[in-house]
Amino acid sequence: GFWLVKEYFGLTVGQTIKTWSVMETIISLVGFGLTLLLSAVV
Repeated sequence: GFWLVKEYFGLTVGQTIKTWSVMETIISLVGFGLTLLLSAVV
């Protein structure tokens, strides 16, 4: 997926690494939050 994002948006490798890192961090935090929410309900 990394190289597809790079080519699709026409980014440099450095820009893609920064963008990818932020995106993955947000996804992991949202997943963690949903897991906590689900564990409180179940």
